[in-house]
Amino acid sequence: MSTGSSPRSRTRSPERATRALTRRDALVAFGAAVGALVARGACAQDYPAKPIRMIVPYAAGGATDTLARLVANRIDRELQQAVIVDNRGGGASQVGTQAIAASMPDGYTIGMIDTAFTINPGLFGKLPYDTVADFAAISLVATTPLVLVVHPSVAATSAQELVALARRKPGSIAVALPGLGTPVHLALEQLRQIAGLELIAVPYRGAGPSIADFIAGQVQMTFATIPSILDHVRSGRARALAIVGARATLLGDVPTVAEAGFPGIDATPMFGLVAPAAVPAAALGRLSAAVATAVQADPLRARLIDLGFVPVGSAPEAFRERIQSDITKYARIIEAGNIKPN
Repeated sequence: MSTGSSPRSRTRSPERATRALTRRDALVAFGAAVGALVARGACAQDYPAKPIRMIVPYAAGGATDTLARLVANRIDRELQQAVIVDNRGGGASQVGTQAIAASMPDGYTIGMIDTAFTINPGLFGKLPYDTVADFAAISLVATTPLVLVVHPSVAATSAQELVALARRKPGSIAVALPGLGTPVHLALEQLRQIAGLELIAVPYRGAGPSIADFIAGQVQMTFATIPSILDHVRSGRARALAIVGARATLLGDVPTVAEAGFPGIDATPMFGLVAPAAVPAAALGRLSAAVATAVQADPLRARLIDLGFVPVGSAPEAFRERIQSDITKYARIIEAGNIKPN
């Protein structure tokens, strides 16, 4: 006597169960993909929906901090959200840079970095972050030339005369450095290698003390950014001999180092914005466009030029390539000069 359906009618075969599970998984995956697309679309439309934090890996007051604040005060108008500068100094910029890398990659934390970002891999070797893999390049904001300057007491009115003097009197010229492994140090090292000079490197803890001693005549030579040295050149307290980078209208007829007979010296300081890796593409594009609009138009463009910066506002791809090429270039210079960190 039958008591119900047979076992066969109540149980699906393993093949049918697998097919059902596969269809269910496919539907779930499809739904997740659609949800992600909708979320990305909403992000593209809504970003930014709250204030943005801009980490500066230095204490307030330096060139990087100054530039960050100028840029923040303009891109907030483009983004229609406040951009708040957050200074995180320490560890030759490593403390603040690590804070950028460790932040949520949602587009609401970005960082203003400078040349130390690309020098540190070759100088320190092991860092608490990966300079390439842990960051997304947003934009190369600006550069600024370095100026080869001597104290007025030095009997040289050109780079050629300075080199000739250094060759006649090896070890007689002291050079102020704002720190070991800085762009100034690498520019000096390139000049030393190219011209075969014996110079005395005097490292300081920052550009302020190094320039103060240079102006006082305690050291005879240095490389300096235009914003930090321009007033001293105009007043006659420093004599500009050559420019590392392109000619600067603020310095009149001062030639480039290549024009002065020393091609191959390239340690031009750069400043740019980065974000944590995996930042949404929509946020990255929005940020890059805001920077380009801000730095390529007045009043910010005019202000940057007045301070000695060269406004750029590049696309993310171009800045990423610049970062990678600079890492390679500086590592080579550091190895050739056997430069060690402080």
